[in-house]
Amino acid sequence: MLPLPQVTHIAQTIQLTVAPVFMLAGIGAFLNLCAGRLARVIDRARLVEKGVLESRGKEHDRLVAEIRTLDRRMSVVNSAIFLSVASGCAICLVVILLFAAELFQGHLGNTIAVLFIVSMVLQAAAFATFIQEIRLASRTIHIRNEVLYHQAEEEADA
Repeated sequence: MLPLPQVTHIAQTIQLTVAPVFMLAGIGAFLNLCAGRLARVIDRARLVEKGVLESRGKEHDRLVAEIRTLDRRMSVVNSAIFLSVASGCAICLVVILLFAAELFQGHLGNTIAVLFIVSMVLQAAAFATFIQEIRLASRTIHIRNEVLYHQAEEEADA
């Protein structure tokens, strides 16, 4: 029969898991941010999609280019979300293994360290992917010259 861990050992394990749990909270906030951006991109794509079907000429070409960029942005944000969720799963495994190692006197230090490193690499990749999405957005979000320099037509004197 395995000896039961002392309360002090469990308390120490809980202290060890505080950092990974804070990281999970940060990942959750990042996922919330990504989900918000994805929702805004989807809303814009739905709006532009209607315009693509109804437009002609230069306006049609402009809307098609915009919807292609929006489609790319959706893919990039989805990748960032995937990487963050994978990072969160790795952190959950770290916490589980920390407790399992304490309960069963296992020697899982190397495994836990590798999983934590994997989680950090995944989250770093998610941040890098998110930067890519921001750059895509900033390249396409601009006010067209015809709007910037539009002058109202003079009212005709009757």
